[in-house]
Amino acid sequence: MRLAEKRRRILAVPLALAAVLSTGCPSLRGVGPEDASPVPAPGLVSVTIEYRQPNGCINVSTPCGGPVVFFATWMRPGAEFPLTPDAGNYVWRGTALGVPVNFPPTGDPYEVRIFDPYVADGPTGGFTAQRLKVGGEAVARVQDSGTGNEHGLIYVDSNGLGRSPF
Repeated sequence: MRLAEKRRRILAVPLALAAVLSTGCPSLRGVGPEDASPVPAPGLVSVTIEYRQPNGCINVSTPCGGPVVFFATWMRPGAEFPLTPDAGNYVWRGTALGVPVNFPPTGDPYEVRIFDPYVADGPTGGFTAQRLKVGGEAVARVQDSGTGNEHGLIYVDSNGLGRSPF
């Protein structure tokens, strides 16, 4: 092989490689979707809270004054909020904002409860789910009744209405 022919072959290799690379990359995708299906974020709704306080304070050593405070498992610690009393009766109301919808059931129901200073000397230490409505639905399933961990179970639908667990 002559020197001129060797040079042509040596120069031909980079030129051929450049020609192949300039045509683009072959598709390495198979058949199917390009991206994974996005996980839908739950809708957020506003939910009315209503609590009927007992007609009289049962406390002997603890003051009866102070706010009625609402707690729920969808809230981060510190996000609990006081309810507003109706004038002339023992009903307290409030609105929970940004509640994630979990009905139809997409997991466990929410745990909800109230701290009521009227029953602070009782066996629950003031925490109760009795006489509580969430999204217009009375809390019918109360867990750990009569203890400091008393709480009710409720689902919340896309209209902000409470739904009792089945």
